[in-house]
Amino acid sequence: MKYALIIPDGCADEPQANLGGRTPLQAARLPNMDAIVTQGVIGRTETVPESMSPGSDVGTMSLFGYDPLRYHTGRAPIEAAAQGIELSAGDWAIRCNLVTVLDGIMRSFTYGQYPSNLAAGLIERLCRDQCGNQHWKFYAGVSYRNLLIYRARGEAAPFTAETHTLPPHDITDQPIEPSLPSGPGSKELRELMDRSVGLFAHSEENQTRANLGTLPATQIWLWGQGSRPEMEPFESRFGKTGAVITAVDLLRGLAKLIGCRVVNVPGATGYLDTDYAAKGRFAIKTLDEVDFVVVHVEATDEASHEGDAEAKIAALENIDRHIVGPVHEALRRMGEYRILVSPDHPTLLRTKTHSHGAVPFTACGTGITPDAATTYDEGTAGSSPFQLSAGHEMLPWLFSNKK
Repeated sequence: MKYALIIPDGCADEPQANLGGRTPLQAARLPNMDAIVTQGVIGRTETVPESMSPGSDVGTMSLFGYDPLRYHTGRAPIEAAAQGIELSAGDWAIRCNLVTVLDGIMRSFTYGQYPSNLAAGLIERLCRDQCGNQHWKFYAGVSYRNLLIYRARGEAAPFTAETHTLPPHDITDQPIEPSLPSGPGSKELRELMDRSVGLFAHSEENQTRANLGTLPATQIWLWGQGSRPEMEPFESRFGKTGAVITAVDLLRGLAKLIGCRVVNVPGATGYLDTDYAAKGRFAIKTLDEVDFVVVHVEATDEASHEGDAEAKIAALENIDRHIVGPVHEALRRMGEYRILVSPDHPTLLRTKTHSHGAVPFTACGTGITPDAATTYDEGTAGSSPFQLSAGHEMLPWLFSNKK
């Protein structure tokens, strides 16, 4: 049997006044997602435990069938795995965003979707600044998403489970002072953040941005710290081979940690302009080679972070048309199959950030007896008697013989 999981990141939301009291899922035209509901079941579950921060690191770990309360150590170590950065005992990885802070306010957590080549230049400045320090090492990633590694080298790290940081996308258009790092190791993190302000102030990279009339990177923001996680391999856990299609390092890293193949798709950007159709084509091709494929699309989440309801609806419709529809049709041709659609967490247009709360999921295929529902949205899922107590139970259910 073949299996597919399609993740429209952060697509679950609240009713919107400007959408006539509908959620983006209710307002969007989603014939292919609705077809899965009609031919199968719809339900709801919470992918993020209440005690954990509602991020994609936690939510996608749940969707991949791993209990984040057991396996999660932090977001940055997962992204380090994506870049092939090995963490030794005592080492810590820390997410390093390039951000725009003006007059003490977080104006942009993405630095205006900063080009990777310019971002690499700023990261190189940080590396040169710390070249005499045996512990700190910066690594360039994609666009505004970069990493800082603390190498213990036999010494005790300054961080503990009590070190507290916040993702910058949680404080968009808010003062940064109440959200700066706190607890063990926060002094070191704040010092690095402060040093970046001076390093970036008159950089060539920022001058290039200014000439284009776009936002400068005023500093780094450090968050998401953690040590190396120990993950059980996916194939030994579920008895199936898997592959992951994504433009985001977080999911690439999770795939590598559990031994799934990472499929790189030309034109996949991790933003609203991603090549949806290419992701659909690559998913179908990959299904010829593995038992299970994951297609993750970041665009819906990015639209919420920008507070753009129309962009979120457009992204949902592109996912439905170019990924869900073609992948479902291909699965039917292949024989026995099951397909699942679920976001990793809600991302609210109102707050422009991630949220706790139930997400709607839908699945159909071989051995799944249809219920009476016909539309894929939060309201329909909320009325369904099908509820899983935790998000990490969803994939074992999909792989089981239960109907």
